[in-house]
Order: sequence, then C-alpha cells, then structure tokens
Amino acid sequence: MDNVEVAMTLIAQAGDSRSYCMEAVALAKEGKFDEAKKALENAANGMIAAHETQTDLIRKEMEGTGEPVSLLMVHAQDHLNLALIMRDVAEEFVYIHEKFVEMEGR
Repeated sequence: MDNVEVAMTLIAQAGDSRSYCMEAVALAKEGKFDEAKKALENAANGMIAAHETQTDLIRKEMEGTGEPVSLLMVHAQDHLNLALIMRDVAEEFVYIHEKFVEMEGR
C-alpha cells in the first residue's frame, strides 16, 4: 500500500471510530447505556487497526525505510488524533449520563 492509500485508510478508520463515538453519546442521552457502551467498543476496535497502521509507519521511519511525510499524511494523523480524543470524551459523556440517571432514580 502506498502512502496515499495508507493516509486514506487512516482517515476512513478514524472517521468510522468518531462516528461510533457520536452514536455512543446520542444513545447515552436516550438512556440506552448498554448500546452506548457497545458503540464505544466498536470505536475502540476500529482504532486498533488505525493504531497498528500508524505504528507500522513509525517503525518504518525509524528503520529508515519509510516514505517522506506528505501533507495528506499529516491530515490523516490529525483525523486519527481527533478520533482518539473523541473516544475519550465520549467515554466520559456516557459515564456522566449513566451516573446522572442513577442519581435521579434515588
């Protein structure tokens, strides 16, 4: 796979994970916590593949066999970082919504 394909794959994987995170937040707002946690699990699973791709790129660069970094690759890394942050934030939102519902029920 060339760098353009790798970058586009990272962007797609990150986008899918970010979508699952947004779905998790929406489900939590509806009180569907099991479904929200499943969406977060899907997001995490999607991030595994993206992280493996990123790790491979870093390893190749360290070995001196990597290709030059392009603006497209920087953009892909930006998408990946945003997805990672979104996952962390979504996990907190789901947790807070669930705790709030528990407190309301007391």
